[in-house]
Amino acid sequence: MVIATGFFDGVHIGHRLVIGRLVEAAADRGDESMVVTFWPHPRTVLQQEARTFRLLSSLREKEAMLKDLGVGRVEVIRFTREFGALTTSDYLKEYLIDRYGAKAIVLGYDNRMGSDARDAGSVRKIAMDLGLDVIMTDEVTSAAGSGISSTRIRKEIGAGNVKVAAGMLGYNYSLYGVVVSGEQIGSRILGFPTANMQLYEPLKLVPANGVYLVMVNTLGQDYYGMCNIGTRPTVREGNAVTIETNIFDFDEDIYGLDIRVTFLRKIRDEIRFSSFTQLKAQLARDRFYCKRVLDELG
Repeated sequence: MVIATGFFDGVHIGHRLVIGRLVEAAADRGDESMVVTFWPHPRTVLQQEARTFRLLSSLREKEAMLKDLGVGRVEVIRFTREFGALTTSDYLKEYLIDRYGAKAIVLGYDNRMGSDARDAGSVRKIAMDLGLDVIMTDEVTSAAGSGISSTRIRKEIGAGNVKVAAGMLGYNYSLYGVVVSGEQIGSRILGFPTANMQLYEPLKLVPANGVYLVMVNTLGQDYYGMCNIGTRPTVREGNAVTIETNIFDFDEDIYGLDIRVTFLRKIRDEIRFSSFTQLKAQLARDRFYCKRVLDELG
């Protein structure tokens, strides 16, 4: 068994280098590839900024992406405080070798593990001492030359820089949930009906408040639209953030159905208008701009 291990939040292009090397090495050795990951995230268990910490991918999304990349088997270990207290040596021996039959391990350049927080060089030595073959991968950098990490991607999405984040993820970021009923102000008053989303994974990171050009998947088809994330300051006072999407050229009842909203570009920040008339005019401008961008993208 050839194994790679880590949380792999977002399965970004740095992770994909590790996974690609994993699948390749397993094929070369005539062996099976496996990813051993964890759930929930260690920060939520160890209460490290747990109140504000958010994820790039749900467990279901992560498993699906890993399988799509060719991984033969994905094992999920429940992360507890007791598990988090294991040293690097104990984790490698008790789990990867004894439980999963690891013969080789693929390590990223910054792979850390264990309560002793060993760096990749230390992990490599411990793994070799335990009889594991070790395959190292190089660092992946962004177009700007900086290192790629889940932490940096979370920062970019949290700032609304979804296009920058996509360059590091290797795909466009998305939210997945169910369409729930709202106040229907968009359809009744503004003439812009919206699908209001409730996330399936409550810890999923939501992009910064604002209006975005998006792709929407529902009813088994893809559509374009514009999504507003925010507190709807023109409609009412409050702090609750809503995710509302106006789907272009669409007139179907999708309440209670699945919806995936994929973020292509941020259009503008959220604005408070003095009247619904002003808001309606701005929405018309937003839609016109979104469609112009789509025309440019071909």
